[in-house]
Amino acid sequence: MIGRLRRNWRRVRLGTRLALGVGVLSLIVFAVVGTALTMYMRDYLQRQVSDQMKLVQVVQTKDAAAHGIVQSKPYYGWYTAVYDVSGTTAKLREPSDVPDDTSALTALAKTMAHSRTEISRTVTIDGEGTYRLRACEVQPGVVLVSAAPLADVQGTVRQLITVQVVAFALALLVLVVIGRNLLRRGLRPLSDMASTAHGIASHDLSESAARLPLRAERGDGGPEVEELRTAFNTMLEHIDDSLAVRAEAEQRLRRFVADASHELRTPLMSVRGYADLFQYAAANVPEERDKHLARLRAEAARMGILLDDLLLLARLDAADVETPIRLRDADLVELVGQAADAFRAGHPDHPLTAELGEDPVPLRVDPVRIRQVLDNLLTNAAVHTPPGTPVSVTLSVAPGTASVRVADAGPGIPEDDRARVFDRFYRVDKARTRDRGGSGLGLAVARSLAKAHGGTVELTSEPGATVFTVTIPLGAASSPSGRAASAR
Repeated sequence: MIGRLRRNWRRVRLGTRLALGVGVLSLIVFAVVGTALTMYMRDYLQRQVSDQMKLVQVVQTKDAAAHGIVQSKPYYGWYTAVYDVSGTTAKLREPSDVPDDTSALTALAKTMAHSRTEISRTVTIDGEGTYRLRACEVQPGVVLVSAAPLADVQGTVRQLITVQVVAFALALLVLVVIGRNLLRRGLRPLSDMASTAHGIASHDLSESAARLPLRAERGDGGPEVEELRTAFNTMLEHIDDSLAVRAEAEQRLRRFVADASHELRTPLMSVRGYADLFQYAAANVPEERDKHLARLRAEAARMGILLDDLLLLARLDAADVETPIRLRDADLVELVGQAADAFRAGHPDHPLTAELGEDPVPLRVDPVRIRQVLDNLLTNAAVHTPPGTPVSVTLSVAPGTASVRVADAGPGIPEDDRARVFDRFYRVDKARTRDRGGSGLGLAVARSLAKAHGGTVELTSEPGATVFTVTIPLGAASSPSGRAASAR
């Protein structure tokens, strides 16, 4: 039974719980206040009766001393008796106005005979009700006892209790009703947050662009609710950011798969086309056969380079695969010089200026991969600028780092494209052919390889000046995640 009540109580809404709690607390307070007020009022009225009896007994004492009994009756319903007390016996003088049951009056007279102060007492007289008794000594051995009814006092106390019960009940009802409304209004922000949470639970988070449009924006409820609302909205922003990152990653993955399929489709179609040509006799002529085989080898080589770049990027991205970096001691000046010589030989239509310095720059890197970074950046400068465009490569050393700047005086990269030039398969000029524009993996490979060495590749561009800056730490080269392989 208790367990069932406890479970039912847990299902009651918080506002109702608080309202009931306030009601119970108010009821306890009202009960304490009402009891204290009633007791105070009863004692006060009884003191008033006692004071009144004291004044009356002053007159009655003189009357008893003069006539032996009290002849005057002060108030209706009052009783007065004069006793002769001797030892342990008390004899009532006649005639006296006394009730049928005089035991309480007689007992008080006996007690008064042995006391030097007046005595007051509240007793219940059979057949009469509750009375206030007061005894005083008229003369030695003679005691005056007066009895005043307390019916009016009790009636007043009962009326006071009735008024208190009605007033407190109404106050409690108003307090619970108004308090419930105030609590409901104060807890409304929590209800809004609960509704928001239900809305989030019903929201389809599997959508690619799934963003939570729900927020708890109500601006009331006090500092505590405001802190909860801020934390709740911060959590939603974090969820939104996570969803946005996931959606962007999914979109990039789809674009990557689509671009990779598109890039591989062209050489595959070429290989298939030239393979079909061998079915015809004309293609088997030695001159035609050598021409077609050369083209097949070129397409296969191109497809192999593309697949190698994709595999390299995949291995650089994979957290559980060893990074394909073989570290050994190398001189960055020598590596940059070799890349510059190779560029001059392969692109004689682009004049190259190299500023390398005289002192060697020793590093522990993978020379092949650093050359690949430099070759990709230099090739990018040649491919995306008109013939005759000057290209420069500058090596500089700062405390803790070495930097290589590859600059060209070409038309520059549009501002909208600068943030995406390092994306895979992204080409600024969409109209370029793949033979001239490349596959769009060079810069992505360069940035990933630099990152694997603990470095960075940064871009600054404006019309007439495009600069790629490769920065490599001078210390032991390793990727940020510490996955670089040791020299083999």
